[in-house]
Amino acid sequence: MSSSRRGRAAFRRALAAALLGVTVSACGDGGRAPHAEPPGVGPRAVLAVPAGSGVRSGAGGAVAGADPERPLEVAARGRDVTLADVSAVDSAGRRLAGELSADGSRWRSVTPLAAGTRYTVEVATEHHGGSPGRTTLHYETAPAERELRIAFGPGAGPYGVGQPITARLDAPVKGRKARALVESALRVDSSPAAEGAWHWVDATTLHYRPRTYWPARATIHVHSELRGIRLVGRLYGGAAEPLTLTTGDRVEAVVDAAARTMTVRRGDTTVRTIPVTTGKPGFATRNGFKVVLGRERVVRMRSASIGIPASSGESYDHPVHYAVRLTLSGEYAHAAPWSQGSLGRSDVSHGCVGMSTADAAWFYRAVRAGDVVRVAGSRGKPMPAFGNGFGDWNLSWEQWRQGSALPAAGPRPDSRRPGSAARLRPRI
Repeated sequence: MSSSRRGRAAFRRALAAALLGVTVSACGDGGRAPHAEPPGVGPRAVLAVPAGSGVRSGAGGAVAGADPERPLEVAARGRDVTLADVSAVDSAGRRLAGELSADGSRWRSVTPLAAGTRYTVEVATEHHGGSPGRTTLHYETAPAERELRIAFGPGAGPYGVGQPITARLDAPVKGRKARALVESALRVDSSPAAEGAWHWVDATTLHYRPRTYWPARATIHVHSELRGIRLVGRLYGGAAEPLTLTTGDRVEAVVDAAARTMTVRRGDTTVRTIPVTTGKPGFATRNGFKVVLGRERVVRMRSASIGIPASSGESYDHPVHYAVRLTLSGEYAHAAPWSQGSLGRSDVSHGCVGMSTADAAWFYRAVRAGDVVRVAGSRGKPMPAFGNGFGDWNLSWEQWRQGSALPAAGPRPDSRRPGSAARLRPRI
């Protein structure tokens, strides 16, 4: 029998032993780099999968349709062959950690596999009394039956330095371990760099903000590396569209309700101080930080929207110009020509910050979504951190970090880092 036929016969015997061998291998002389096996030399490493598992094998050392719940296993082929090194990396650069049996005959992954993911497995072998070999294998897991979808917000574009980033999940995630997995895979990169963290608003919503405001004229990239990662049960991470934001100058307006002024700063420079009126008793303007939600050239304001009946003496229904929206419940900074005599003197609004038409037009052009308006000295309630727009900056950094599922100190987990886990760890 020729050496080539003997090799094929040995391969058939391996199949009968209930292991599926995917046979791509290489070897070389002791003093040279490993190269392809010469004719008649059998492969020295195989991917091992259970018999009857429904896994498909293909040419070139490929396995497809593998259950991501099961570990990836590599076996040395031949009694005098041992595994010297195994590296399994997916297309996103995430490396599987694994352990090697004490006799060097088998390697097994010890970290979870991703669903619907193709791994490239590089295997180095040693032949007792012979030359080393190197094999490249491919292992593909089956797609997930259930996926968690993520939508980042706000939309792409330019924003002020106070704009939080949002992540909305299409299914609730509970439990600190699952939430930590989600957080560690949601990446926010800013240039210039800015320290920041995610905060769980509820089981389906996260907000991200820096420790202080974003740097001026920054570029912020947001993306997810969660796809294929097992979260809990049969739920795996799904796809998410990446997001890119930019910031302009740092613009912040401070409303002193007691003094009835609004001071607008660009960077460290005060550019305008505006006389204003704020909420009168019973309708006091909320204190605290509010992030500009948007601008409306003309908006119809009706008292019924805040619970005032049409029969009340407080009822109103009129168009308002140069309206800068601050809350979901209807607080704006806007033109209030009907209050001209009260500007800087008394509080006559139903909660908004009113000013002259000229000042409102200037402020409308000076700000954008993401800029910050801070109200102080009002008798109103504090602006909540969540639920009425973006009140995120009303939490201290320590309070903000309490809403994260990740440790407050130390580097965040990075499944892409080549040295994040040992590839070979003898099992004794």
